[in-house]
Amino acid sequence: MRLFIAVWPNDEMKKAMISVMHEMKKQGITGNYVPIQNLHMTLVFLGEVKEAEKVKNVMDQIPVEKAGLSFSDYGNFGDAFWIGIKTNQKMKKYVSDLKKALKEQGIPCSDEKFSPHITLIRQQKGKKPSGLVIPDTSMTVNKIVLLKSEIKDKKTMYKEIYAV
Repeated sequence: MRLFIAVWPNDEMKKAMISVMHEMKKQGITGNYVPIQNLHMTLVFLGEVKEAEKVKNVMDQIPVEKAGLSFSDYGNFGDAFWIGIKTNQKMKKYVSDLKKALKEQGIPCSDEKFSPHITLIRQQKGKKPSGLVIPDTSMTVNKIVLLKSEIKDKKTMYKEIYAV
């Protein structure tokens, strides 16, 4: 199964992202907008994993400190448009510790540098958004989730299978 470890945004952050997406649509920005229920911040991408129990055990071993998250800027990775999350030392340390523990248990995971963001559009086409106002919104991370990526009716859905 295709897995990743993530943070769900709270309702206030979701509302802020929805307002940004509406503004982008008004600007004529096209592409595959991420469904509201799929908005998340990936901490560690795992890919295809056969033993989810091992991942759950590792997640149980790494303490989750309450960390504040807030929006920073926006930009593109290739054809994906994202809203950035202000760098947070607690979250960076958590991700580093989590990756180390996963690798020690023989669970492969992405080596990419942690770049906190939430993707709003994939396969963006045409012009780039401009002049977007990112609402000053924040949240406290109280829960880390293990998500499974599933395709149903040609749509990607993320299902929470574990949380700490």
